[in-house]
Amino acid sequence: MSLVLQPPLAPMEAVSVDEVPQGRSWQYEPKWDGFRCLAFRDGARVELQSKAGQPLGRYFPELVAALRALDAKTFVLDGEIVVPADGAFSFDALLQRVHPAASRIARLAAETPALLIAFDLLADDRGRSLVDRPLAERRQRLEAFARAQLAPGLRVRLSPATTRLAQARRWLAQVGATLDGIVAKQRESPYRTGERAGMVKIKNYRSADCVVGGFRYGTGKNRKLVGSLLLGLYDAAGLLHHVGFTSSIKAAERAALTRKLEALVGPPGFTGNAPGGPSRWSTARSSAWQPLKPRLVVEVCYDHFSGERFRHGTRLLRRRPDKAPKQCTLDQVKQKRANLMRLLDAGLKAS
Repeated sequence: MSLVLQPPLAPMEAVSVDEVPQGRSWQYEPKWDGFRCLAFRDGARVELQSKAGQPLGRYFPELVAALRALDAKTFVLDGEIVVPADGAFSFDALLQRVHPAASRIARLAAETPALLIAFDLLADDRGRSLVDRPLAERRQRLEAFARAQLAPGLRVRLSPATTRLAQARRWLAQVGATLDGIVAKQRESPYRTGERAGMVKIKNYRSADCVVGGFRYGTGKNRKLVGSLLLGLYDAAGLLHHVGFTSSIKAAERAALTRKLEALVGPPGFTGNAPGGPSRWSTARSSAWQPLKPRLVVEVCYDHFSGERFRHGTRLLRRRPDKAPKQCTLDQVKQKRANLMRLLDAGLKAS
């Protein structure tokens, strides 16, 4: 039987909230740090689709092969592609897989094979759509699918889920900063493709104290005011490395902060990695920055630190005049090793 659902299909999305919703109407799942993926199988045809509707299959041939090897000939799974590394997942290794060279993809598929973590079943093994069915029913069918199709060691795994908030909080306690957060879904909700209703995400944020090693001016009417602070952390050799930025500065505070920063303009700025160096984060504005004497320390909120820097822009929390710049070291952002694979192995046990 052929699939009723066909790519491209817009995945259901989540709204970011600050508090985990409570009550029996919610189901909780780990928020995995990877590429969102819809996996379609229709006979011999297997397609992997990104959140944006783009094909992913050529970048993850080992997942295409794993899905094609399942006994079920038709299905649609919603999940997350991750690359395991030392018990956790490496987003940098995942990014390396999106490459134009087929030879490089083949090598990395063998060296750093990916997993597909399935957390929803959108079409069953007879090709019938389940998107109109409530999540509680879809989860039961997904677990039955996993018991019948997914064996230990396969590259397709079942994401754990629970209706107990205490269990979800234990996940965070067990694996700490290596888990991206928690997703909460309404159990009676159908799968709303392309919508942000019935599902929320609670990010696992943390904070770090950083030296302001430089700043950039704003653009347009704010070109004479600070636009962003350039953040630095010291390594064991005492070099100050540029690790990211924050631009979440209140409008009412920009003028006073600009005057303070301009009074600190001068060398050395960053003595290790500096803005404008070769990296995939560089932009046309990377060289337009003012170096500062290492005097100002701020606390910022961030979600991920990888590749020697904050992966996204950070949120400015407060100034830290009580902290000495030399106390702002890379050690504070090193993630403790936690075994996310063990959490995955929980599988059906938490349901």
